[in-house]
Amino acid sequence: MPKTKFQKLIFGVMMALVMVYGMEVYNASLRNGGLSGSSFAVPIGEIAAMGVLVIVLESILAGPLARKIAFLIVDARDNREIVVILAVSVATVCLMCPLMSLAATIIFHGFGSMMPITWLHTVLWNFPMAFCWQLLIAGPAVRFAFKRMFKRQLCGCKAKVNTI
Repeated sequence: MPKTKFQKLIFGVMMALVMVYGMEVYNASLRNGGLSGSSFAVPIGEIAAMGVLVIVLESILAGPLARKIAFLIVDARDNREIVVILAVSVATVCLMCPLMSLAATIIFHGFGSMMPITWLHTVLWNFPMAFCWQLLIAGPAVRFAFKRMFKRQLCGCKAKVNTI
């Protein structure tokens, strides 16, 4: 999808923000005993901070490792684009959910004797939502928006020049 470093940055930021927002709404609804209007009012500072953390972890660790894992399973040259996208997405969720759950456990609960149990609980609660949110909502929505934003660059079309 993204072709240039700038496009990769924009795509990464878009995906990070959509994933963070969805997971924050989900976790707020868990804390509040169910989904309510207040679940959607996630503080901007929290989204920004978690978004930066997602971008750093994904770009340094999870992204490269997820692509390596995905390309052990599927061959990008021999498979349809959607198969490659799904393989990378699944591998990314499998890595990012435990990493972000660990970060959230440390941020919101600190270190202590119960940290491993709290982390495992957080992973188990968040993984199904992260998986479904990424594959069914965030991934398709961000790819759709990204393709619309970079339509000319992605298709190789030249900008239309009006001449008199």
